Amino acid sequence: MLTLGQTPLIPVVSKVPTIILGMGALFGFPEQSDVPSIAGMEALLDFYTSLGKTKPDQIIIFRDGVSESQFNQVLIKLLRLASSLTRSGTLKIVVTVVQKTIIPSFFFQQGSPDNVLHGTAIENKVCHPKNNDFYLGTHAGMIGITRKAHYHVLLDQAGFSADDLQEFVHSLSFMYQRSTTAIFVVAPICYSHLAASQLGAIYED
Repeated sequence: MLTLGQTPLIPVVSKVPTIILGMGALFGFPEQSDVPSIAGMEALLDFYTSLGKTKPDQIIIFRDGVSESQFNQVLIKLLRLASSLTRSGTLKIVVTVVQKTIIPSFFFQQGSPDNVLHGTAIENKVCHPKNNDFYLGTHAGMIGITRKAHYHVLLDQAGFSADDLQEFVHSLSFMYQRSTTAIFVVAPICYSHLAASQLGAIYED
């Protein structure tokens, strides 16, 4: 079980200039598949100007809408994008793919209808034997079965420990301004979908 931190500092992230990006897919517009990346570029430019033309030393990317067969392709593209926007050799990149569909259901104990407790992380038994992945239940369901997200860490140059990364992801589930409680996935992913939807509406007009 994850516990609330006793310090306002976020492990790894609070030590150096860090930008957190969510990238999602805008379905329904195949010819405009790069729209979410454009939203990410705008965020990088805002970061650069708001900190007095300071480039981030770390970029943490959460990518949505990717199947396992596309992991390597997505990682290569994101590395090229991030490296082109900062100083060569100094940038640390963390790339995590978030999967929200076809997720197994977890319960408090075998044969029990009760949901797992808020903040439950599953990192073995049902996870990949070699890859760095975990399931995380970040919100307490009031009705029915709670949704869990499946996180695949494709690259971690920042040096997160397993506990620190899970606690970091858990914290991001509380940062969605449209909800007064934790949501089941990290907030940057939800914001990326909102940005993509707004851009999609503009293109439709």
